[in-house]
Amino acid sequence: MLIGIIGAPNKGKSLLFSTLTSISVPVADYPFTTIEPNKGVALLRVPCAHVSLGLAKCDARGGHCKNGMREIAIPLLDVAGLVPGASEGKGMGNQFLDDLRTADGFIQVVDASGRTDLEGKAATDFALEKEIGFLGVEMEAWLHQSVSRNAAKFRYKGLPEVAAALSGLGYDQSAIARAALDAGLRLERIEWSPEDLGRFAHALYRTGKPMVVAANKADITGAKERVENARGAAALANTPIRTTSAAYEFVLQKAAAGGMIEYSPGAKEFRLTGAPDAQQKAVLERIAAFMKENDGTGVHALLDEMVFKRLCMIVVYPVEDENHYCDRSGTVLPDALLVPAHTTALQLAEKVHTDLAKTFVCAVDARTKRRLGKDHELADGDVVRIVAAR
Repeated sequence: MLIGIIGAPNKGKSLLFSTLTSISVPVADYPFTTIEPNKGVALLRVPCAHVSLGLAKCDARGGHCKNGMREIAIPLLDVAGLVPGASEGKGMGNQFLDDLRTADGFIQVVDASGRTDLEGKAATDFALEKEIGFLGVEMEAWLHQSVSRNAAKFRYKGLPEVAAALSGLGYDQSAIARAALDAGLRLERIEWSPEDLGRFAHALYRTGKPMVVAANKADITGAKERVENARGAAALANTPIRTTSAAYEFVLQKAAAGGMIEYSPGAKEFRLTGAPDAQQKAVLERIAAFMKENDGTGVHALLDEMVFKRLCMIVVYPVEDENHYCDRSGTVLPDALLVPAHTTALQLAEKVHTDLAKTFVCAVDARTKRRLGKDHELADGDVVRIVAAR
C-alpha cells in the first residue's frame, strides 16, 4: 500500500508529511519547496487485539504497540505541488504526475483559509471548491493522455490486454473493468474511439483510486466556516473532507519531545507535564480548544479515513497457536496485517506464505476456536491460525 500526498503548491503538504512520518523535510512559505518526492512511513494506530483478548501485553515486532494501540506502517509519498496545466507539463507537472502512478489512494491537501491560490501565491478568500476541483481536471487529463498513448496495444483485444497495457498506471484489472462498465464500454474486441478513451479515463479517475481531502490550516480564523460552506459543492460531493492543522500537530509533537506535554500522535487531547511560559501556555490553550472542537488535530484521522473507509482495509492477526495467540517461538500476536475487506482464510494464508496456501487445510478462529473453511471471509480484528498439510 502506498498513499500519495498531493495538491497545489504552498498548502502545507510537506509539513503534513513531516508530522505523519516524523521525517524533517524542507518547509517554506513559497511555491515548489518540494521538487523531488519525499518518501516515508506513517504509523496507523488501531486498538491491539491483546486488549480485547484480555492479555497483559503483546510482543509486536519492533515494539510497535504502545498503551494498547498497535502501530502499523503505511508508506507515504509527498509529491511536489501541481498547478493548472500540470498535465501539459507546466511546473514539471508531467514528472510530478508520473511520481504518483504507484499510489493506491491520495490525500489532497488544500488551504482551508483561502489565503493561497492554485499556484501557491498569496490570495484573499480563494474558493475552496475551485482548489479541490482543479486537481481532478489535471489528473484526468494526464490519465487520458496515458490511456491514449497505449490504446494501440489493446485494440481488437480484451480486458487482460488493457490491464497489461496500463499496468504502469497502478490500476488492477478489477478497477479497469469497473471503469469500462461505468463508461458504458465493451471489453470484448475493443474498438474504442477517442471519445470512448476520454470517457474511460474519466471513469478510471473517479473510481480507480480513492481520494480524501485534507482541509489544512483549519486553525486560521474563518477556515472551518469556509469548509462547511463548501461541503455541498459538486467538487466535494463524493470526496470526504477532513479539517486539519498540520501546524498544530507539529507544535504538539515538538512540545511532547521536549517534555512539556504528554501526547501521542493522533490522540484527541494532551496533558500538560511541564511549566510553559505565558506565550507557550496561550498557544497550547488555543490548540486544546481546536482539538476539542475538531476531535484532535485531524492529521492522523486522515490515515484512518483513507485506509479503513476509502480503501476498505481490515486488520487481522495470524498466529500459529490459537490457544496462546502466539507463533511457534511463543511470541504473542507478533504481526498485525492490513488486508482488504472480504479477504478469505485462503487469501490470508497466501499473504502469510505461498506454501501455506498450496497446502491449506483450514483456518481456526483463535477467539472462538471455530474451524474456518477456505472461503470464510475474515473480519476486522480476527486472530487466525492457518492449518496446512505437512
